[in-house]
Amino acid sequence: MVLTNGDLDHVLGLLSLREGQPLAVHATEPVRPGFVDGTTFARTLARFENQVVWRTIADGEEIPLADRDGPPLGLSLRACPVPRRPPPHLKGLALEDPLETIAVALSCNGRRRLCYVPGAAAITPDLRAFLDDADAIFFDGTFWSDDELIAEGLGTATARSMGHLAVGEPDGSLAALRGLSVGRRLLSHLNNTNPLLDEDSAERHAAETAGWQIAEDGMEMTL
Repeated sequence: MVLTNGDLDHVLGLLSLREGQPLAVHATEPVRPGFVDGTTFARTLARFENQVVWRTIADGEEIPLADRDGPPLGLSLRACPVPRRPPPHLKGLALEDPLETIAVALSCNGRRRLCYVPGAAAITPDLRAFLDDADAIFFDGTFWSDDELIAEGLGTATARSMGHLAVGEPDGSLAALRGLSVGRRLLSHLNNTNPLLDEDSAERHAAETAGWQIAEDGMEMTL
């Protein structure tokens, strides 16, 4: 298993695997303490000694993936830091660290490469270079506009204040990732206020014209 950051919707899935299953969890150094220290969450994964083995992800290092006690899976992982604020539940407890959120690139036997970006407050030159030449990328598309929640009367926070780069803003992800050499590009994790969910919207048309697809639940992809 791979944790790309410490947000609750990225780590709580571990708890559904608590029924005595031995696990190997890959995460960066800043992510593990937020899940393990000072909470009882991690105790649900301690039914027996060493039920969970933590394996550290380092920036830029190619890591072969394997099951807890099994042979290599033929997959390798490489990480790149993503600008993002710490999870809200760790505010005041977690140190700002560039590896708190990472993009990951999964390669199959050193050939095909799929990249996943769970959320980004900005596109750095390093992140853009990391994504270039991938066979496919999944990029966080939570909000189309910075004031989306405000415009819908559903909150007072902007996308940027929540650590999200809005897709359709002049400095948003569509503009920042224009010109990448990528086989397929997909937007995922869309909020229910995002007009990209409407197949007939002008925003959906703009994204598709720019070469993006909208990921769907249960989607399968062959590279």
